[in-house]
Amino acid sequence: MLQKQYQDNIDTILKKIEEADAIVVGGAAGMSAAAGYNWYQDDANFRKYFNAFAEKYGIDSIFGGFYYRFRTEEERWAYLATLINFVAEVPIGQPYKDLDQILSGKNYYILTTNQDTQFLQEFPEEKVSAIQGNWTYLQCSGPCHDGVYPYAEQAKELCTHIEGTKIPSTMVPKCPECGGSMELWVRSFVFLEGSKFKDEHRKYREFLLENQPKKVLFLELGVGLMTPMFIKEPFWNMTYTWPNAYYITINPNPEHNILPGELKDKGLAIHEDIAQVLRDVREKQQIDRKQDVV
Repeated sequence: MLQKQYQDNIDTILKKIEEADAIVVGGAAGMSAAAGYNWYQDDANFRKYFNAFAEKYGIDSIFGGFYYRFRTEEERWAYLATLINFVAEVPIGQPYKDLDQILSGKNYYILTTNQDTQFLQEFPEEKVSAIQGNWTYLQCSGPCHDGVYPYAEQAKELCTHIEGTKIPSTMVPKCPECGGSMELWVRSFVFLEGSKFKDEHRKYREFLLENQPKKVLFLELGVGLMTPMFIKEPFWNMTYTWPNAYYITINPNPEHNILPGELKDKGLAIHEDIAQVLRDVREKQQIDRKQDVV
């Protein structure tokens, strides 16, 4: 019975994707976790890149290190350079590749709160809005001006100068305008909501306005309850108010995988592994297309 229900869910996802005139994907931390990049756990990836920091400071996750109060800027930027290099260096996860194939030829847009650039590496930048920033960019901590700077190449170089868990004082990044300290361009108390941030929202808003009257599928992947106001709640509201909209959420955590009663006839909640679901949808889609050709 459970296997039949699962297969019915796969069929429903495919049906809704094929029927949709537009698809809006909302991706969050659960998508990265499905790809093997869990920012909250002490796992193999964490140990491979951050073991020196784990051993010295007792840090037990990537996010734990990001929020750790290092005693010096030299130590902090050794960690942040390692973090940026990790984000830029790790391969694109299979769920992202599967999603790319599933959406091939479709009219789609991706909204993400992830800052790990996986969506941006797999999909065209004009089809992605990273509204919580990007781990590979820096901003002034002031911020004294409206500017963000790509820093992946510099971080890679910085990593070659780490001694133990420190970088030389002369290599700590400084603001090119005021000479003050720099921060990663990610959601924080000093997060710069400047022109690039506004452009991310503009792209997304224009896609919604253009496609609102059409048959729209809202596909939510790994969105939890930490920041429901960015993806989950807007998806619910638009599905409820747009007559031709449908909502699908995929999340292995049933506490985060919520289908409001108001959407019982316009939505589907799938409590399964995201990587497995996307793989099965892609494979079923390929089989169906081959049969259509025959």
